[in-house]
Amino acid sequence: MRHHILFLPLLCIIQLLFQFTLVLGSTENGKLSITHIESRRISMKIDKNQKMKSKSLLRKPKYSASTGEEATIRGGSCEKENKSEGSITRLRKTVFPIYGKIEVKKFLLIGSIKFFIILALTLTRDTKDTLVVTECGAEAIAFLKIYGVLPAATAFIALYSKMASLMEKQTLFYTTCIPFFVFFLIFDKSIYPNRGSLQPSLESVQQFFGGASSGGMLILAKIIANWTSALFYVVSEIYSSVSVGLLFWQFANDVVNVNQAKRFYPLFAQMSGLAPVVAGQYVVRYTSKAPDFGISLNRLTNAVSFSGVMICFFYKVARDFIEFTEKSGDDNGIAPKKKTKPKMSMIESAKFLASSQYLRLIATLVLGYGLSINFTEIMWKSLVKKKYPNALEYQKFMGNFSSVVGLGTCIVIFFGVHVIRILGWRIGAIATPSIMALLALPFFCLHLDG
Repeated sequence: MRHHILFLPLLCIIQLLFQFTLVLGSTENGKLSITHIESRRISMKIDKNQKMKSKSLLRKPKYSASTGEEATIRGGSCEKENKSEGSITRLRKTVFPIYGKIEVKKFLLIGSIKFFIILALTLTRDTKDTLVVTECGAEAIAFLKIYGVLPAATAFIALYSKMASLMEKQTLFYTTCIPFFVFFLIFDKSIYPNRGSLQPSLESVQQFFGGASSGGMLILAKIIANWTSALFYVVSEIYSSVSVGLLFWQFANDVVNVNQAKRFYPLFAQMSGLAPVVAGQYVVRYTSKAPDFGISLNRLTNAVSFSGVMICFFYKVARDFIEFTEKSGDDNGIAPKKKTKPKMSMIESAKFLASSQYLRLIATLVLGYGLSINFTEIMWKSLVKKKYPNALEYQKFMGNFSSVVGLGTCIVIFFGVHVIRILGWRIGAIATPSIMALLALPFFCLHLDG
């Protein structure tokens, strides 16, 4: 097992390249979009202009002796009204800085897409962990990520790049989204009920490997003996990256301009933080109370399928609404203007991304995050299995865990925005690894002490 863990840094690097390639998902007919880089520069210019305008508006009016005492009384009442209105405006700006019916409807439609994407992601993530950890052990996660997720992600990158050069964006969205939910439905209706006839026995696999009874060969034997669960794990992992990186953010970056993005994106994160709470409680209060895991899987698949239908529905409605407002002129120039983009190959696009110092620094942060998660994920999930060896009990725990994580995400995002605004990006970036290190130290110390 140890020599397989050594591959985790390589896995994180390749996963990082996969995420970079997802940035290329915002390409149109092979043309590279540099929206993320340019939008950062434009937003900085907008902030400077807004500050200059606000300073000019805050200049005090000159005193007029002709108005006398009446002007003083009016000035005092206006000052009180301005203070009350200012406090309400600041509260509205902090909690929900979306203005006008068109903006509110646009935000809710796009936010609903992300809500149901994260809802399906949470349900499938908890299900894949329950299947693999209870049947193969938490140690199988490292095997599956290296020998399953990695080649599958590479193949998907090549396939998606080809489809992006041949299909329109709307067709590409449906072609990317629907097959995942079709697989989840087939797995529930056909594969899982017939797994006994589809999968070889563990004893036969062990004999094939020369009587493997311990170590990495035993874990590999368990994966092969439960290959249907391993397949579900790999597909769910690909969906978790594709659904957010491609299905949502590609669409959001196409229809939300820089000025709106500063107000919309934090609230998108808040809405997506509520999805794990809903999904977790659905698992705890309904699916985990099934008589067996097969019925529980059926209940989960119903919710996942419903989420897939709602994703496609809200995408269709949002796209039609945005096109209608653009044609009628009610969008007030909100939609970003399309620019001519240079055609670049995959290798040229990767070199372009690597040439950006900003992206290289972000890549370092993501790499460190991936390493820390992969090193700790196996250990804490193996401890959870010891506590909850039964699949339904493990599933219930993961449901509560997802709810707590979702609620914590909402709280952290709400206050984290202000931490970055007040203390700066440096403190905001250092906070996450610092907190993780402080929490990991007592965890590993207690684990090593038994």
